[in-house]
Amino acid sequence: MTKPSSIGPIVSAAHLAEGGMAPLSEVEFSLTVLTNAFQRWTVRGMSAAGYPGLSHVEVLILHAANHRSREKTLSDLCMTFNIEDTHVVAYALKKLEGMGLIETGRRGKEKTVKVTEAGAAACLRYRDIREELLVKSVRALNFDEKQLSTIAALMHALSGQYDQAARAAASL
Repeated sequence: MTKPSSIGPIVSAAHLAEGGMAPLSEVEFSLTVLTNAFQRWTVRGMSAAGYPGLSHVEVLILHAANHRSREKTLSDLCMTFNIEDTHVVAYALKKLEGMGLIETGRRGKEKTVKVTEAGAAACLRYRDIREELLVKSVRALNFDEKQLSTIAALMHALSGQYDQAARAAASL
């Protein structure tokens, strides 16, 4: 039996990996696949919790509205998730309010949102399903939790580099 030859890094665009820093192309491909899997999980996890029809962004916004039981503004939510298009978040808020999962208020001139009892219950149900279906299976992989935190810190640092590169590209 012959040993397979090296086929190079697993990337989505070999022409990008041929440039400098091929491992960055590996990260980008992995991040793309992970992002799609994560988005699919959030939508299906929320559906399993009894709230079908929510988009990934709507699920994130609901959980953020529930975070630490504090009112949030549209700009808080956009900044939290690095979303430039405020209309995306505004639409999510309108839909979640229509479902009775959040309610709106005012802080001065700014509109605020907070989770309702029903919204908090939905978040807890999602958490329970997440624990059962996702956390248990990830724990079974025996990942070092400190290493996961290190990966998260690396991802945060890289997000800043991508933001900076995007600003530079916009000025070309």
